[in-house]
Amino acid sequence: MNTNQKTSGLDSDVLSILLEQYSKESEIKKWDIGASSSRDISVQVHQGNAKQLKGSQRNSMTLRVWNKKNQVGITSTSDLSSEGIKKAMRGAIEASLFGNEKESPEFSPLAKTELKEINSIITNSHSIDELLMILKNAEKELIDSHQSINSVPYNGLNESYMERIYINSEGANRHMKLSQSSIYLYAKAEQENKKPRSAGAIRINSNLEELDIGSCIKETSEKLISHLNYKPIQTNKYLICFTPEAFLQLISAFSSMFNARSIIDGLSLMNEDSIGNQISVPNLNISDEGLHPKNVGAFSFDGEGTPTQNIKLVSNGILTNLLHSEATARKFGVKPTGHAGLGAKVSVSPDWLVVSKSESEIDKDESLDIKTTVKEYILIDELTAIHSGVKASQGSFSLPFDGWIVNDGKKTSIEAATVAGDILKVLNSIVKIENEQVITHQGISPYVWVENISITGEA
Repeated sequence: MNTNQKTSGLDSDVLSILLEQYSKESEIKKWDIGASSSRDISVQVHQGNAKQLKGSQRNSMTLRVWNKKNQVGITSTSDLSSEGIKKAMRGAIEASLFGNEKESPEFSPLAKTELKEINSIITNSHSIDELLMILKNAEKELIDSHQSINSVPYNGLNESYMERIYINSEGANRHMKLSQSSIYLYAKAEQENKKPRSAGAIRINSNLEELDIGSCIKETSEKLISHLNYKPIQTNKYLICFTPEAFLQLISAFSSMFNARSIIDGLSLMNEDSIGNQISVPNLNISDEGLHPKNVGAFSFDGEGTPTQNIKLVSNGILTNLLHSEATARKFGVKPTGHAGLGAKVSVSPDWLVVSKSESEIDKDESLDIKTTVKEYILIDELTAIHSGVKASQGSFSLPFDGWIVNDGKKTSIEAATVAGDILKVLNSIVKIENEQVITHQGISPYVWVENISITGEA
């Protein structure tokens, strides 16, 4: 083989041959790689003109090698040519001299097991001019939908193609491709003698032809119009209804509760003995379903080659399972769950959270319903400043939000306010989980009602 050959995209067979060759030359018997490649084109517009046109292609590879003392060395590179891979091998071998002999990661025991088939759609890419015209039309339609909407300051239309590979020296060889399209629109409206108001929406699909741009425009416009009539809110404790998007945001912010890596590192509310504990009301179920057919960004395996799995995290309010990498699963005496990312320190993260209501349990307040409830409540639509307003290891949060106060069925936008509390108290103060599950771009959830939540009004 020509040692200066450059791989085209991600060719797992070529990468495997190169790595076997260089590992033999270096007397390395144990190695693995995780590699990814992406091609993206995206456009942004402003007042009918192109604001930003961008195209990019990225390649990356993380290589791990085990030396004769079982010390692990790791390197990362974006150069997937044969010479780049050879340099990465040399760098990983040098790094292995500083590896911890007493704590070495291993291959996932599931790295060669059969994968569940995912019907990933690979579509033909469109030109930047085509994307630009679509987004220009969307911006115009949104601005024209109401006289007070004067701009769409944040917007974007994106088309991506992604590949992922995992290979190891024991014969594991995973390779998957997918494509994805997305649009986001965030519009601003102004009325005389009133503060500017804003709202937005996102849509994601596997291809541009099926991307529901019309509903994205409609949702953005309707939300924004509903925020034009606003008023301040008094600081107090309220009955809260979280929209599916907002509840998923809150659960995702505290996903370290289900993360075995975070528990081991002392960065979680839970501990190694928490499995089996009641952490919420009995009618709450939470699962991570990376293989859900509505998850258009689904990969069939994780960074360690472990098959992606659907995992029940909370069943009837009881913490049932955790998300694991190979190392955390070995420590807990269980199997990896397919949620690992390969790196200098293997990370663990959820794929696609699904919240549902347990069929065997009864709501505390059956009368509540987003369409018919007349008593006063706060409808929280979107949480903001999550990175700064959440203390995941302590369970506390204090977050600005967009939402409405609803009285006798009439919605009035809240001028500015913050919701604060403790996540475990929130989960144990749920009074109603609605039956209908709503598909969002970040997962699936119904509307969730929680009582006695602190809201701080802001002048």
